[in-house]
Amino acid sequence: MSARPTSPEQGARAEIVVDLAAIRHNVRRLRELTRAADRSGPKMMTVVKADGYGHGMHEVARAAREAGADWIGVATIDEAVALRDGHDRGRVLCWLGVPGEDYASAIERDIDVTASSLDQLREIARAAEQQGTTARVQLKIDTGLSRSGCTSVDWPALTTAARDAEQAGHVRVTGIWSHLACADEPEHPANDRQEQVFRDALAVVEETGLTPEVRHLANSAASVLRPSVHFDMVRCGIASYGLDPAPGVTEDLGLVPAMTLQARLSLVKRLAAGESVSYGHRWTAEQETTLGLVPAGYGEGLPRAASNRAEVWFNGKRRPIRGTLCMDQFVIDLGDDHATPGEVVELFGTGHDGAVTAQDWAEVVGTINYEIVTQIGGRLSRRHVDSEAGAS
Repeated sequence: MSARPTSPEQGARAEIVVDLAAIRHNVRRLRELTRAADRSGPKMMTVVKADGYGHGMHEVARAAREAGADWIGVATIDEAVALRDGHDRGRVLCWLGVPGEDYASAIERDIDVTASSLDQLREIARAAEQQGTTARVQLKIDTGLSRSGCTSVDWPALTTAARDAEQAGHVRVTGIWSHLACADEPEHPANDRQEQVFRDALAVVEETGLTPEVRHLANSAASVLRPSVHFDMVRCGIASYGLDPAPGVTEDLGLVPAMTLQARLSLVKRLAAGESVSYGHRWTAEQETTLGLVPAGYGEGLPRAASNRAEVWFNGKRRPIRGTLCMDQFVIDLGDDHATPGEVVELFGTGHDGAVTAQDWAEVVGTINYEIVTQIGGRLSRRHVDSEAGAS
């Protein structure tokens, strides 16, 4: 699929357009890729943390469910509770907690929570006991990312405590999981080490007598590059939004970027040779040219580091940003082409016909596509469309 967003809504200066058909397409495609060798599995988790990577958590979750996602993943309890209160009724896992976290709100909404330490497990079990119910818990082992997760040294104690809490009726251990550090670099030796640590951790779980429903290690990159770590479920975040989880490494995966950022030109003017543009006069015209003013800037989450470096798409051509990208606006070079205020500029999108993508912006500022789409917002409106149904 390669559908393009519709024109901006009447009066919109700049807006995010998210095609939910692309989300469904990507989830289906990822299911195909991860089930190529085994049509019975693994299960699919679609990660919608950080407001669906800037795409809209509730809308993305619904589209992912429609496409067959078995689980939805979020970082915080607040995000998980918001999903439940927004009528998502499927399995949901959250994993980021601090001491004193409101586990009770998650437990009462039938959300799976994560324990990365004995203290977290005790808090969860205590909250469940106070409610007179059983918490669904997944245990996380730190296999080498050295972020969240229980150390291998403390893992036997955590699994034993989880078994005891399960026997007491306070928790049910539904999953064992971890996270890879270098999955986008398939030859990195850390991948083999982490897989082995995870397998060793699973052996401890089996010896302890726990019987989790799902074991999961693969993020988006590992889902498409490392079948050996698919286990019972894969967790697809950035790939679900149509962005490459390992640029320069993966072949064309058949994914479609779901987000397009577009704006209307607010002003068009001629610039004489020798005149300079924007703060600091960091670009000077060598010859007469036409400038277009785009009403969006770092106040909307565009990286200021893209000044004089990034491009946009206008009337079938890539157009360079000239001068410093400001808080509210930036300038593009249109050469001698005709342009009229109100015409649409595509800052990034699906890449149709060679157009600009979020990955292009990421490369020019030295970051990752995750950051580009997730930080976009500010004063921008966001509109969801469905190119399969032809409706907003």
